[in-house]
Amino acid sequence: MAQSVWGYDSDNGPERWHENYPLAKGDKQSPIEINSKDVQHDNSLGAWHASYDPGAAKTILNNGRTCRVVFDDTFDRSVLRGGPLTGAYRLRQLHLHWGSSDDHGSEHVIDGVKYAAELHMVHWNPKHGNFAGALKQPDGVAVVGIFLKVGKTPKPEMKRILTAIDNIKTKGKEAPFQHFDPSILFPKSRDYWTYHGSFTTPPCEECITWILLREPIEVSSDQMAKLRSLSKGGENEPVNPLVDNWRPPQPVKGRIVRASFK
Repeated sequence: MAQSVWGYDSDNGPERWHENYPLAKGDKQSPIEINSKDVQHDNSLGAWHASYDPGAAKTILNNGRTCRVVFDDTFDRSVLRGGPLTGAYRLRQLHLHWGSSDDHGSEHVIDGVKYAAELHMVHWNPKHGNFAGALKQPDGVAVVGIFLKVGKTPKPEMKRILTAIDNIKTKGKEAPFQHFDPSILFPKSRDYWTYHGSFTTPPCEECITWILLREPIEVSSDQMAKLRSLSKGGENEPVNPLVDNWRPPQPVKGRIVRASFK
């Protein structure tokens, strides 16, 4: 496996990441499967709050592994606080993981259920100086995970991202993506599960407080097809659809998943 050229194919996929990224075999890896029967309701878990500035959105890009929206995080402009967190965490980027068909694609699995996709909103703790510094601390990063479920009444919220996909069809393409408030992507319910885990992509640093929202948002089958129209390869390479960019669940190893709801 070539150094740092990781991906989701059999020759460079999740089963082999640990060869170059030993952390991938750590004790606090993500995603995990959440079983309701093992979850502990925690009364002390309060509500989380996001105050996002739509002007912080900058660009949308296809890096050959996902579709990512990047935000300005040079000051406390768009922040997440509350819930299991102490202090305010800055929004840096959001990205998606999805499958090759509507019946799988999420990274976290809930009581055996896989969703069509999973959206990750990545925030970091500015008390650690910069993003690189935050990656080295157990409380460095907070990710809000939102499940996407295929249904009959898709919410309009994802439309903005999906419309922009035509501008970033191939790997390396980036397009302006301005005036976007990502909080429109939140479901109605603020109920969440939380646990300590890792990035689901190499180097798989174990610095993440996960806030996984219980209620999925709805997308249409057509919208999912649009995500799958992205290509893993560059402009002059043969079309290679970007699909199944999810990591399978990792061992829980004694970690406790807490729920904000009963």
